Amino acid sequence: MSWGTELWDQFDNLEKHTQWGIEVLEKYIKFVKERTEIEIGYAKQLRNLSKKYQTKKNSKEEEESKYTSCKAFQTTLNEMNDYAGQHEVISENMTSQITAELTRFVQELKQERKSHFHEGRKAQQHIETCWKQLEASKRRFERDCKEAERAQQYFEKMDADINVTKADVEKARQQAQIRHQMSDDSKGEYSSVLQKFNREQNDHYYTHIPGIFQKLQDMEERRIGRMSDSLKTYAEIDRQVVPIIGKCLDGITKSAESINGKQDSQMVIESFKSGFEPPGDVDFEDFTQSMKRTVSDNSLTNTKADGKSDAKVPSKSRGKLWPFIKKNKLSLKLVRTVSACTP
Repeated sequence: MSWGTELWDQFDNLEKHTQWGIEVLEKYIKFVKERTEIEIGYAKQLRNLSKKYQTKKNSKEEEESKYTSCKAFQTTLNEMNDYAGQHEVISENMTSQITAELTRFVQELKQERKSHFHEGRKAQQHIETCWKQLEASKRRFERDCKEAERAQQYFEKMDADINVTKADVEKARQQAQIRHQMSDDSKGEYSSVLQKFNREQNDHYYTHIPGIFQKLQDMEERRIGRMSDSLKTYAEIDRQVVPIIGKCLDGITKSAESINGKQDSQMVIESFKSGFEPPGDVDFEDFTQSMKRTVSDNSLTNTKADGKSDAKVPSKSRGKLWPFIKKNKLSLKLVRTVSACTP
């Protein structure tokens, strides 16, 4: 189906439709631009996030990074950095392969459309001018015919009147002849202009306008085809980075699988093992030797002995030091218990 034959009288509607088509393309370009901005922003945020959690040099985190779980996390951060790079690639490719290309194409399309409709308006103006010429020629022919008829009637009236001189009758006859000649000339001119107009009109509606509308149809179909190709490119740009993104995710999975709890536990042992042996059993300390004898045994010797014994009883008992605590709490508890029992 051709616009030139089917839509020969829809100049205004085709003008609106082709303008709408260009606006659709411009809307799509705007959409892709916003998508590229989102991709760039997302990539930047991912890079900043990865950098934020990277292990800092000469810090406690660097020492802790020896554990397999920490190594896996650092690998994940590195992979996310590469992942962000792929979103930058998407943005760059969409800008160069879609936005820039379509922007140039739209400008060319606008110029082409403007040229076609300028040609169409010029053709319309020409046929309108031809129509005006035809109407003017027709009105002139009609006017001359009426003038010739009036002149003929006047001549016949003068010729029938016996009171009119021959000179006046001759003058009326000549005037009627002139008017008839003018009418014949107008008729010939009108016929010529009409034939010319019909040729021009035939060329206009069967040659010029169909040709212009066919160019517009070709232009519109190229726009639609370009839109189709661009959408395919849009999908392909995303598809191209999928394998690389997949590798990034595979790297994260592989690092997760490398986490070894037993190995990390062994590293904890190697980091904090002191080499000391655990403390042995606490010896029993017998304090009954220093206790006072019963009141019935009241000898001086015993008293002195008791005095000496009392002097030997320490007010505090020192406990053995354990490897990981400052004092033997159990020994202190025993000493306090004995002291409480001593009067």
